[in-house]
Amino acid sequence: MNNNASSSIAGFSVSDYLSCIQVVMVNTTLPANIGSAARAMHTMGLSHLTVVDPKLPIDDTSVSHAAGGSDLLSLATIAPTLESAIADCQLVFAASSRSRHLPRPVVTPTQAAKIMLDFIDKQSAIALSTTTNDQPISDKANKPNIAILFGREDRGLTNEELAYADYHIQIDANPAYPVLNVASAVQVIASFIFAYTQTHIEADSNKGNEERLETTGSLEITEHPLLNTYLRQQWDEPAITQQQLQQLTERITALMVQRKLADSENLKSLPSRLSRLGSRLQLDQKEYQLLSALIAKLAKD
Repeated sequence: MNNNASSSIAGFSVSDYLSCIQVVMVNTTLPANIGSAARAMHTMGLSHLTVVDPKLPIDDTSVSHAAGGSDLLSLATIAPTLESAIADCQLVFAASSRSRHLPRPVVTPTQAAKIMLDFIDKQSAIALSTTTNDQPISDKANKPNIAILFGREDRGLTNEELAYADYHIQIDANPAYPVLNVASAVQVIASFIFAYTQTHIEADSNKGNEERLETTGSLEITEHPLLNTYLRQQWDEPAITQQQLQQLTERITALMVQRKLADSENLKSLPSRLSRLGSRLQLDQKEYQLLSALIAKLAKD
């Protein structure tokens, strides 16, 4: 794991960082839980809520449970599919009480917060280097876009939905019953993000990596030894979006079928493995263009 801590972007406030993060609730059953999640978000400074294909729409029970976070409900995005909800996201996390088929790297909430803020710093630095005075970094088009996925009340996220995530977040809990209510999970993860964001901004940018870790606690991956976690490096181009990653996965799959390297009727876990490979490679926009051109050439020949 790369432990090189990045310095916060000059002038970035807590709200600037948190505005890059959206909570995505998938196929919720109870409107009240959407409201409770909105309240949890509001208490921790998160303001972007997306609800994917809810079984029941946001209603009065949502508003009553949202309390001071009712404005989040009025501004919430209702998306028909998870793919459309995260299409422009560059980094995706999924809250899961356990890893399932083809697991992604597993991180704690604190580790997830560090990954998020380092990512925002690095992507924002790239954007700042190419941004004009007429197009500030605070503009939505220039902001990094990070999603945290939360699943259904009764069964969480499916294997297919978990496969969209670059990292899985697991909350330390009673091993006999580590399952939280969805709004409670939002509250816990959001609180770690809020706390780490404050520390991130307050930390002296001249401190070395060891001093930074001392202020936040060790972030080494020790609790979940299933997979190593790799942080995105300092690339010179913006990261690809989730939509681009899925497009690349589909095109490589089609090419393999065309070249008789895969059976279109029996792909099994091939698309998921290609998607996970793409997440691990952490492609940038130039690399995406290079691979797209190569795939197009091979498909044509």
